[in-house]
Amino acid sequence: MASIHKGISLDASANDVWDALRDFGALHTRLVPGFVTDTKLDGDARIVTFANGTVARETLVDCDDRRMRLVYAINSDRVKHYSASAQVFADGEARSRLVWIIDVLPNEIAPYISSQMDQGVLAMQKTFGRSAA
Repeated sequence: MASIHKGISLDASANDVWDALRDFGALHTRLVPGFVTDTKLDGDARIVTFANGTVARETLVDCDDRRMRLVYAINSDRVKHYSASAQVFADGEARSRLVWIIDVLPNEIAPYISSQMDQGVLAMQKTFGRSAA
């Protein structure tokens, strides 16, 4: 199984980043605008439309306010296994670090997922700013 890890330093407080991350239905407006163009809630899932036209159904697994950690999963014909977590850590009062991990099968899809995550990271940096560190 491929496990892809991305870390990003942001010029925003952990509380501000967490507030946007935990807003499960506002991915396209609060966290990664431009990378995601639409999000519609459907029970415990969101239907996400990406800028490249891909549509995914992401099921909310856990939203842990104390740990500032969100977990979601995708079930589809193309992807045998997809589990993702994003967690926010304080880095002082006005900065934070977000760690995003996706475990995916088949392994052959990992390069595509990694490149999509890179685009998502760029969108978050645009939304919140990127620290010099």
